[in-house]
Amino acid sequence: METAEILRILREEIHSAVFATVDEQGLPATRVIDIMLTDEDSLYFITAKGKAFYRQLTDRKYAAVSGMTQGKGSLERKAVSVRGKVENIGSGRLAQVFEANPYMAEIYPEEESRTALEVFRMYEGEGEYFDLSAKPVVRHTFSLGGAQERHPVSGDYYIDETCSGCGECLKKCPQKCIDMSAVPYVILQEHCLRCGNCQEVCPCKAVHRR
Repeated sequence: METAEILRILREEIHSAVFATVDEQGLPATRVIDIMLTDEDSLYFITAKGKAFYRQLTDRKYAAVSGMTQGKGSLERKAVSVRGKVENIGSGRLAQVFEANPYMAEIYPEEESRTALEVFRMYEGEGEYFDLSAKPVVRHTFSLGGAQERHPVSGDYYIDETCSGCGECLKKCPQKCIDMSAVPYVILQEHCLRCGNCQEVCPCKAVHRR
């Protein structure tokens, strides 16, 4: 799946996402912020200059974002998480933000009131897309702005050469996402839940977590 399509889902289908930053005491801080614009490999959001969020973004220049579509139930939802570097582009694209998100004019009706707002752009980072509505579930990693995508992703499970081909791992895999066509078996990362069942039952201790 292309990064631009994942960002479109984040903007259009999720829109309101949880943003995490670090405060002045080094503690985590979160709030719900709307994704205002996206392009091929960037996302844009706004905040007011008087807010703690603004100061944290300005000081740290980094944020993490997570959001999930609503759907009718958990098995119809898609989730996107991304973390990366952010930059303040001031009032650049603010008019476009209001044009693309007309409800903002109800919050900041006068041009004068909008002078408190500035636009931030996440321009480099890495993320993950997770689709529970697919069978088996689908997981994709992606990158923004040319950042090197972690591959393999930290937290993945993999099977080494000591695999005997016994098949115990597949029996306990909830998504049956283990390729048994050759030994050692291969975990299909795009469908893996990272539950660790395969590692738990492997009699050869051939399954490892990165």
